Amino acid sequence: MAVLFAYFSVVLIWATTPLAIQWSSDSLSFIAAAVARMAIALSIALLIHGLLRKSLATYWQHRHIYFAASIGIFPNMPVVYWGVQFIPSGLVAVIFALTPFATGLMTLLLLKQNPFTLKKVLALVLALVGLVVIFYHQLQFDTRSVYGIASVLLSCVLFSFSSVWVKKLTQQEAVSVDAFQQASGALLFSLPGLLLSWWLMDGTLPQQVSVKSGASILYLSIVGSLVGAVLFFYILQRLSASVVSLITLMTPVLAIVIGKALADEDLSSHTLVGVVTVLFALLLYLPWSVRAAIASLNAWLLRKLAEPPLVEGGASAREELQKIKEYVIRFK
Repeated sequence: MAVLFAYFSVVLIWATTPLAIQWSSDSLSFIAAAVARMAIALSIALLIHGLLRKSLATYWQHRHIYFAASIGIFPNMPVVYWGVQFIPSGLVAVIFALTPFATGLMTLLLLKQNPFTLKKVLALVLALVGLVVIFYHQLQFDTRSVYGIASVLLSCVLFSFSSVWVKKLTQQEAVSVDAFQQASGALLFSLPGLLLSWWLMDGTLPQQVSVKSGASILYLSIVGSLVGAVLFFYILQRLSASVVSLITLMTPVLAIVIGKALADEDLSSHTLVGVVTVLFALLLYLPWSVRAAIASLNAWLLRKLAEPPLVEGGASAREELQKIKEYVIRFK
């Protein structure tokens, strides 16, 4: 039950932090906001280590695991942030839906395990079709799209490689690294690369930080980068990397539900069809023992989507829903 709670907590965090990411750039460049976020998160983690009187020697002792985990932050984060400026958010969400396929390939290459049963492949293809249905109006291509598509595909590979490599190293070394230490180690090893990226892409200190940026960075540091990372590594230790990668399919769907709840926006028929398709595909992918546990969640999501809006959906409501859709893919 704890694993299931942690799993859906990560889904919720990844679906609700994109707007905070956008707000964090209110008075800062995106790379400066990202570096500040990770630096604060690491500072808090090290402070907790000091209060608990834990030795920092484990960071060097398990450096291979922490380095593998850090790849999911750097270079993954700068790559994704750079690429999303060239393609619509819907196309980014669809490309991110390829993450389970990339994770399966990495599992096959690194762990020598084949996760691609016929049922799972059909489920992943069906989920991808559902996301295409939801975001088909944003699937636009031009010359600049090549940069965005290539960078997001690279991000999928980096994220998958990092997750599976961490899994392999922990199995090889036969160690059980605490999820909190793993999150702290990933932050510690990724920060130098992020600082170098900031120096190359920005290199200037902000003269003034708005309250909006400051509050958003604090939220992202504590919830997104620390709590979210701890929960992510907690479930990665207990579930296969392929199952964990399904979060990239759930996040856009949950963001749409949140957008409807916040903006009271009536959803189009093709969006509802796409959401139902994704939910059904996820249910099909999971083993029978897990389906019963999340069947009620899927039913709740469908009820929320089917509820009529409380008020007429005006332009502001539509804009709010679109904003949530656009920023849901920016966090990993």
